[in-house]
Amino acid sequence: MSDFIKTRAAFHLPRGVTYLDGNSLGPMPVAAQGRVAGMMAAEWSEMLIGGWNKAGWYAQPRHVGDRVARLIGAGPGEVVMGDTLSIKVFQALSAALALRPDRRVILSDSGNFPSDLYVAQGLARAMGATLRVVAPEEVEAALDDSVAVMMLTEVDYRTGRLHDMAALTARAHAAGALAIWDLAHSAGAVDVDLTGADADFAVGCTYKYLNGGPGAPAFIWTHPRHADDAQPILQGWMGHAAPFAFDPEYRPAPGIERMRVGTPPVIAMTALEAALDVWEGVSLSDLRARSIELTQAFIAGVEAECQGLVLNSPRDPARRGSQVGFCHPQGFAVMQALIAAGVVGDFRAPDVLRFGFAPLYNDLEDVNRAVSILARILRDGSWDHDDYHRKAAVT
Repeated sequence: MSDFIKTRAAFHLPRGVTYLDGNSLGPMPVAAQGRVAGMMAAEWSEMLIGGWNKAGWYAQPRHVGDRVARLIGAGPGEVVMGDTLSIKVFQALSAALALRPDRRVILSDSGNFPSDLYVAQGLARAMGATLRVVAPEEVEAALDDSVAVMMLTEVDYRTGRLHDMAALTARAHAAGALAIWDLAHSAGAVDVDLTGADADFAVGCTYKYLNGGPGAPAFIWTHPRHADDAQPILQGWMGHAAPFAFDPEYRPAPGIERMRVGTPPVIAMTALEAALDVWEGVSLSDLRARSIELTQAFIAGVEAECQGLVLNSPRDPARRGSQVGFCHPQGFAVMQALIAAGVVGDFRAPDVLRFGFAPLYNDLEDVNRAVSILARILRDGSWDHDDYHRKAAVT
């Protein structure tokens, strides 16, 4: 069994704060600060440009990618790191469309993260394709012989609804379509198995449940059957077969290396490596069991003690990721009051109070404290204060 007491101690959690927002930004691993400082002092400072070879900076995207691969059911040499999630969505989607040149429909759902849909809208416009968006429960029925690629986020960012990756991928393949999965809200939260589900492409970020830090690099996975055929439109220097030959004509690198684009963010990736150290020895099945225990306890506690909230997540834990949403007409103000009282969740428009449970560092004491304070705020109406109604740039 995984030792979650040990992993909790591996994070800096401010005193007096119950942190239930790891689905937005994970807390800092204790080792990250020293790891980054050490890299800057021993590598950047002393090696200068020699660090690309001496310190292994150039190979870091693949090395770190192999460590992420274990957490998403992928194999060695199948994942590469770098750039942002939107760039990786663009790469995967453009490559998938190119692999189905006789079809021009991208299928997604209304629960997908808006930025994924923005990328798809722009790419569809540029490539003469059509983005078809349906309700989450209508995806399977919408898969027909016009669909080139199905692009879904496995866990809905608002509701926590968990798609059946294996079943929907099989249905997409039966219709002749490819399947792209965004793992932003599932990597590090549920036991993802890309290989077992036979997916085609996957992307994800590392600053949420993987705790890589603000703006930590994204990842992309390509199934080995596509790795040497995928041709993303965004062709970068680092994805060239011989970057330092400075060939004016692009020749894709073999396999997943062709999905590299820009110069790797070495400092950010060093912090991510410290975060990934915490995952050593963690069983993903234990992680999932712990997640279900925490989210079930939270739902039961809120429904027993907190008036005026309506569950916005699937009640069945098998259909839910590691986050729980509740609706309230004044959800934003309620959440600001809760944060001021030391329980950090977040708000998603129009009315959702969202709580992410990260099994590496959350426990039942966090659940009980969050329920107790939320109940008090709702009971005494302390949320209805002018300060709690003012919105900042990031909500």
